[in-house]
Amino acid sequence: MASPRLLEGIRIVDHTSVVFGPYCTQLLADMGADIVKVEPPSGDIFRHAGVPAKTRAMGPCHMTLNRGKRSAALDLKSPDDASLMHALIAQADVFIHNVRAAAIEKLGFGYEALRQKHPGLIYVHCVGFGSDGPYAGLQAYDDVIQAASGMTSFFSRVDGDPRPRYVPSTIADKVAGMHATYATLAAYIHKQRTGEGQHVEVPMFEGFVQFLYEEHLFGATFDPPTGPLGYGRQIDPARQPFPTLDGYISIVPYTAETWVRVFDVLGAPEVLARPEFATLNDRLKNTGLLYAEIARHTPSRTTEEWVRLMGAAQIPAMPVRDMADIMADPHLRAIDFFRRTQHPTEGDYFATRPPVRFGAAPDMMARPAPLLGEHTEELRAALLGGAA
Repeated sequence: MASPRLLEGIRIVDHTSVVFGPYCTQLLADMGADIVKVEPPSGDIFRHAGVPAKTRAMGPCHMTLNRGKRSAALDLKSPDDASLMHALIAQADVFIHNVRAAAIEKLGFGYEALRQKHPGLIYVHCVGFGSDGPYAGLQAYDDVIQAASGMTSFFSRVDGDPRPRYVPSTIADKVAGMHATYATLAAYIHKQRTGEGQHVEVPMFEGFVQFLYEEHLFGATFDPPTGPLGYGRQIDPARQPFPTLDGYISIVPYTAETWVRVFDVLGAPEVLARPEFATLNDRLKNTGLLYAEIARHTPSRTTEEWVRLMGAAQIPAMPVRDMADIMADPHLRAIDFFRRTQHPTEGDYFATRPPVRFGAAPDMMARPAPLLGEHTEELRAALLGGAA
């Protein structure tokens, strides 16, 4: 018999939308948790991101973010639907949502109201900003958090263009989703040890600031500061992919020994004999000049040639890929990362394989994303004894 999935038996009612919360519960669903996605009758708005293959509200972002879940379409202002929601929560280990506190309390699903009925419930609230600060209750989307965290100012430190810019990814949402994932699991472990449920608040702003400033607090770590904010290596304007005869390559000479090997492979060992590069400290102070020297030599060969030569010398190097080429990457193809599968109504599609490998559960592919409200009546019948 097949081994149980890692989180099999953990029941989660998921009343989140867009990316932050759904990414958290997608990760948990991949590991085997039973996720019931509770949506309004119009559906999670992110169902409509991108062009669907066949069915309205089955867009590509929904297909990736909500795999492995069941869907119940409920109007929580309706007494019948609110009763089903209460029944779902009664048999759940975790209730996770991203509705603002005042609104969820008005609907009768605030923490204190639920704690009275279900003292063992783990109540995870995904918020934009922590409830104990002046931004509490403000709306937050990925762009807002990138702006508020300072992320949009990073590019100008590299290229000198003073305009703030967004990272072209829902990076703050996904980072916050990972925070919510480990927070949910930690609360579940605590409950297993103590029997206690609890309220868990996961603020996107604080989570993303913590993520960014792990290295970029840098000199401001100390009081008084020993230097400026910003990890110098990562905001060095010269730290960019190097041009080759037919494209670009990433080469990372991270250690003193690697710098020597890089210039040997480039056929320019004399560069490191120059006075400005004589010692390791000199090289650290003049890293930008060293990057410029690499960039001066790499156009002499193709990307493939440099990757082969750098690899033979044990120097970290990879070709720079275009977004359009990633699905053809030979490593990802070999491990079947973009797995072609079939949805019962939407036909063939690609699902990314979970990146983490567990020896006890080698294949963690979850079932396809649900249609809007696909499981509403099934859940109503199971929990309330039939249609209302």
